[in-house]
Amino acid sequence: MRIRLAILWMWKLIDPLFYLCSRLHYIQEENKKKSIFRVRITKYKGKNIILSDGTLICRNDLLIKIHLHNVRLLNEYIKMKNDLNRARQIYKTVLRSMPSLARYVNMHPRETQIKGIIGITTINKGVVPLGFETFRPNNRLYRRAKKVGQFPIFLLTKSSFRNFQKNKLNYLLMSKDKLYQRYGRSLPANNNQ
Repeated sequence: MRIRLAILWMWKLIDPLFYLCSRLHYIQEENKKKSIFRVRITKYKGKNIILSDGTLICRNDLLIKIHLHNVRLLNEYIKMKNDLNRARQIYKTVLRSMPSLARYVNMHPRETQIKGIIGITTINKGVVPLGFETFRPNNRLYRRAKKVGQFPIFLLTKSSFRNFQKNKLNYLLMSKDKLYQRYGRSLPANNNQ
């Protein structure tokens, strides 16, 4: 446990530098607290994908790229002994932040051009109930590089190395319409349309 806490402490020191260099920024929840998401606008670079609601995502379409603030999540839940309880708490934290994400997209100056949201993860459970669809990136080199980037998270959890190897890296995608339908019940009228 001491090694994990030391790694987490070092990560907390490095994280503000990563934040400054990554062009990410926080979105706020209604209570003015920072959401668990850090986001930026991005252009999609993969192969064309048709989502279950019929939304076509093509190369260079605008998406909101979401990053979980992993160091914050790990700091809050690292002392939980039970992996299932930790997963439930992370799921609830993400679920609570989804309406803030919908509001952010709705109020974005380029809202009419944004097709949806995208993330990348090795977590393969719990994302479908949130409304995400998963797709594997086609480029093997990209998958490997991104998976290496997920390794510190693995080190801080109690998963076996076999679990890390077994978990596949996936894009998480959700169309803007589905995001609004599921999480945008109290969205204000958008002034950008």
